[in-house]
Amino acid sequence: MLINCVAYQGGKKLGDIGVAEIHEYADKPDCFVWVALRDADAEELEQMKHEFGLHDLAVEDAHYEKRQRPKIEEYGDTLFAVMTTLDVVDGEILQGEVDVFVGENYALSVRNDSQQGFLDVRERSEREPHLLRKGPAFVLYALLDAVVDRYFPIMQMLETEIESLEEQIFVRGSERRNMERLYALKRKVMLLKHAVAPLMESVGHLHGGRVPALCADTQDYFRDVSDHLARINASINTVRETITTAIQVNLSMVAIEEGEVNKRLAAWAAIFAVATVLAGIWGMNFKYMPELDSVYGYPAALLTMACACGFLYYRFRKARWL
Repeated sequence: MLINCVAYQGGKKLGDIGVAEIHEYADKPDCFVWVALRDADAEELEQMKHEFGLHDLAVEDAHYEKRQRPKIEEYGDTLFAVMTTLDVVDGEILQGEVDVFVGENYALSVRNDSQQGFLDVRERSEREPHLLRKGPAFVLYALLDAVVDRYFPIMQMLETEIESLEEQIFVRGSERRNMERLYALKRKVMLLKHAVAPLMESVGHLHGGRVPALCADTQDYFRDVSDHLARINASINTVRETITTAIQVNLSMVAIEEGEVNKRLAAWAAIFAVATVLAGIWGMNFKYMPELDSVYGYPAALLTMACACGFLYYRFRKARWL
């Protein structure tokens, strides 16, 4: 679905245009066209391929059904970027994708399976014509910056969640629930990691050293995006280490709890073992057992067993086994 198609000249908006007019404006000096699509089908991509002369492999990667790893690739004088978008819905992270084609006189963005649009990016760019004058490369930067900035709230959400989990680790009886939450959190962190790490590596090729000709005047902006990605990546690594530590602590708490249960069982087993031994001795019923003829033999036996069990119970309580 076509969201918008706008022509710019000298950093200023000329107006919305139709797809059939793209060539007319793209051929003008100091002019470029910015087209935005959402969940584009094969026919729309084929039309854009014809209008802008897009590379076959890049168009194939942009198909809605094919989820790609974040990357930035060069095809001659053009760039093709793939970014993963992350939307939080009811505490769950949903993945989407933004594919961006950038040439000398055009910028084409294709948003797939994502709830968040980029109208605010276009409006912000139009308010800064001195930056938009840098051309399609600045559009690529603006979209990259918007996607990366949307990672920060997710990172903060994950950090808050791990802090909440840390407070619950030492709550008795919550070990199983904590483990389930820790593994669910680990999965969310890995989704963010898979979105950030490859993109950080790719953006690093757009500033410093040999950079594509399109990005020669925008290296400082891509360096800023790279810095943001590095910060997020460092936070991700910290959270991952914290999760690993929390899992180990939680497993230790499970082992400690099992040890406590085993001690209680062993203590009660010892108490009943003493009573069983005494009852077994006096229950043998030999003819010449001296206690059998005693008037106080039965209550004395019960008292002896009660005293022995009581003494063991006292010792185990003092040792905190019971």
